[in-house]
Amino acid sequence: MCVFCKIISKEFSSNIVYEDDYTLAFLDLSQSNDGHTLVVPKKHVENIFDMDDETISHVFKTVNKVSKAISKALNVNNINIINNNGKTAGQSVFHFHVHIIPRHENDQIKLEVNDRSKELKPEDYTIIKDKIKSYL
Repeated sequence: MCVFCKIISKEFSSNIVYEDDYTLAFLDLSQSNDGHTLVVPKKHVENIFDMDDETISHVFKTVNKVSKAISKALNVNNINIINNNGKTAGQSVFHFHVHIIPRHENDQIKLEVNDRSKELKPEDYTIIKDKIKSYL
């Protein structure tokens, strides 16, 4: 049983901020900033690729609800919503989870996306777009 399943089953204690029939939200031990919260489905699902529509819907409804509560409770108007899928993407606990990280100006948290726009030609975007659309 994974660590998040043990938290869900109350085998491990945690600082739960929200719970319903489908999801659980609790403070992340790392607390990148005060209020850093994880939202997990109660159903064990490893990553986004294994997620069904109903479960993902419940998870993101909870993300929305908890994000608004964090904003009001901690007087923050900026947050990051982060989800990592797979080891290479930075997933370290293999139970789907979403990080809600409150942000403050000059908080020193670094979340960066590389800008490759200067390397790509318009036709590269078309090729990528068409590949994705072929599976939708």
